[in-house]
Amino acid sequence: MLNESAPRIRTDVQVMFFDTDCAAVVHNIAYLRFIEVARTLLAEQLGLGLAQMAENQKYPVVVRTEIDYRRAAKLGDRLVVEGWLDRLERVRFWCAFRVTRPVDETLIADCRQMLAIIQMPEAKLLRVPDEWDRYRISDGT
Repeated sequence: MLNESAPRIRTDVQVMFFDTDCAAVVHNIAYLRFIEVARTLLAEQLGLGLAQMAENQKYPVVVRTEIDYRRAAKLGDRLVVEGWLDRLERVRFWCAFRVTRPVDETLIADCRQMLAIIQMPEAKLLRVPDEWDRYRISDGT
């Protein structure tokens, strides 16, 4: 389990024409782009900023995505994407995301992604950073 100090982000998105199909409904893949933006902001809070990644060539890579589409968003909707560090393991971690439409408090989508950190160009799998241990809840031992 993680404590309350684990990073969280919140970002606003407006549904654009290119996010929708001919019925003005958001494409399922567009939600992943919204989540990609949120995950990038969350990674920055975890010490994995874009410039830093480019410099040290350590990148978080998505290993698994689970997404439940609850309701449709439409052209012009203003959405909020919330993201947080959900779970830490030895060499992988989970981030969770929620997409909502605040005007009517509608849950649009829930998402979880499993990530791992790799060192390029070798594509070597790395352990999660030791400094992330501060987000774990101590078991008192």
